[in-house]
Amino acid sequence: FASADDEITFKYIYGDGKDAEMVASGDTASHVFSKTGVNPYNVTVVAVGVGGISSSKTIQVEVLSTFSDDKALEFLTGGDSKTWYWAADQPGHVGLGPNFVDGLNHTYAAWYNAAPFEKTCMYESSFVFTKVDGGFTFEQINPNGLFFIPGTFSGKIGVDGDVCHGADVIDISGVKNGSFGPAASIATIDGGYRGTTMSFSDGGFMGWYVGKSDFEIISISENILEVRVEEDETFAWYQTFTTVEPIP
Repeated sequence: FASADDEITFKYIYGDGKDAEMVASGDTASHVFSKTGVNPYNVTVVAVGVGGISSSKTIQVEVLSTFSDDKALEFLTGGDSKTWYWAADQPGHVGLGPNFVDGLNHTYAAWYNAAPFEKTCMYESSFVFTKVDGGFTFEQINPNGLFFIPGTFSGKIGVDGDVCHGADVIDISGVKNGSFGPAASIATIDGGYRGTTMSFSDGGFMGWYVGKSDFEIISISENILEVRVEEDETFAWYQTFTTVEPIP
């Protein structure tokens, strides 16, 4: 909890590569630091007042995180480096459901399921997970730099929806740091998911952009990865990946 004179909002920058958080005056903020072990972070709070006038303060905190999912790490990376692809030949490799309690509809893609190879522009993407000391790295690779933005989200950033975009909107290149943390959403609890959230630094995402870098792992095996990502309080997206590149 932060306080200041004549503030309107606070911006919390946590120093771990994840997105900053904006909260209104009087509200509290919470954050999960998921890199295992004891790690220092420079946390900055920016107080913004009338007319955009701001002030900030940075403190260093040390956080102990003991959460790990060694089995998921081995599945993701193969113990070294492993490449995943959209499971584009499977019905429902992308799906949409509610992100609010509606019977059990919030635990699966109740509203929409993509047909095989429906989103042709994004299937050249591959996703590389590499095991490193303390966790893993993630890299999204597409020779054309393309990724998909659904219509539910596109208006929030002022671009066309239900089409692929490139570096003019977001540059997907570069290696991101990855980490695991506990998943605690109502969908994880009610749906019997694995209980692990996979997170990427610096805005990393897996080919389908809704402004989030945290992916609940529904299930994972040697060859199949199913995840859920919350777009907002209404929409949640479901994605399925495979280690065998599908052929149209």
